[in-house]
Amino acid sequence: METLRRRIEATGRDPAGVRIVAVTKGFTADAVHAARRAGLYDIGENYADELLAKVAGDAETGVTGITLDTDTGAVDGDDGPATRWHYLGAVQRRRVRALAPVVSCWQTLSRVAEGTTIASHAPGATVLVEVETTGAPGRNGCVPSEVPALVASLRGEGLDVRGLMTVAPPGEPEQARPAFRLTAQLARDLGLPEVSMGMTDDLDVALSEGSTMVRVGRALFGERALRPA
Repeated sequence: METLRRRIEATGRDPAGVRIVAVTKGFTADAVHAARRAGLYDIGENYADELLAKVAGDAETGVTGITLDTDTGAVDGDDGPATRWHYLGAVQRRRVRALAPVVSCWQTLSRVAEGTTIASHAPGATVLVEVETTGAPGRNGCVPSEVPALVASLRGEGLDVRGLMTVAPPGEPEQARPAFRLTAQLARDLGLPEVSMGMTDDLDVALSEGSTMVRVGRALFGERALRPA
């Protein structure tokens, strides 16, 4: 955690002004405990099954040691603030009903239909719009030119559109700078306060371009095991 804080400070940013989302994808519930012990209460998951297993302490999945009070979001045996679960995977509408009671922030909205489904199960939910800046086929996200219209439509659904997020194109961290700069500028143009950009390898570039939120797994927990096929 100290190494991560030093990286943030090296970009000229105050760590207190950067939200760190601890990404526990591929790690056991012990990673959630470790993050909370380090004072990190924003936890990110990419897969619905993993998120639900961690919050339920589902022993059948091999994920143990954490249970959730669904009224408060608090982890048993921990007096810290409630965990804020961030859903980082592409939104599958059929899973929204199960996820809605525990997800604090949906980070990857790319279509109005996703927002409609979320609003029906979690009125007023906090969401981010994912911006797709690479043009690569199969990538989740909304192309930049369509972001303003999507933000307006999601607000029309009663959702709290808090900001934008993006995933950098593959390659060296510096290659992500144009994507980060474009996303941050879009957020400013739309008056959105949150910009979720940057992961373990490229968070330095993202922070220098105005990211307010970084999504970090390996920098906190080390290398993760490969997900079974």
